[in-house]
Amino acid sequence: MKALLQRVSRAKVSVEGKVVGEIEAGLLVFLGVDKADTPLIAEKLLQKVLSYRIFADDMGKMNLGLKETQASLLIISQFTLSAETNKGLRPGFSLAAEPVKGELLYNHFLNYANHNHPKVAAGQFGANMQVELINDGPVTFLLESK
Repeated sequence: MKALLQRVSRAKVSVEGKVVGEIEAGLLVFLGVDKADTPLIAEKLLQKVLSYRIFADDMGKMNLGLKETQASLLIISQFTLSAETNKGLRPGFSLAAEPVKGELLYNHFLNYANHNHPKVAAGQFGANMQVELINDGPVTFLLESK
């Protein structure tokens, strides 16, 4: 499982012109699910996302996690994060979870987030989504469950 984190001033995701998820300052997470992923892997990755210290403390250093700041969290499924890109000029998706498993684990991650953080918004699994964001920093990190 992969989580691409972007610290944002604001972000929103739309499907067919309708906003389905929106946050102010916080963390935008693009989530990729691999074939080998499990609910336990999803839970461990979410705990890391919530605790990852990428928000500034009083001294201006990246020393606070999402839990401490109580900032918002926007979670969007993105199967392309599971792409194999090390050979050729076209991505391969043999490591990505099948859609049914991907949706189950995405929903598990999202439900676990809702039980562990007060401000959670989400995209729509499998939809063609348009994402707008203001990256704060810019600050972007890739977390992998391996």
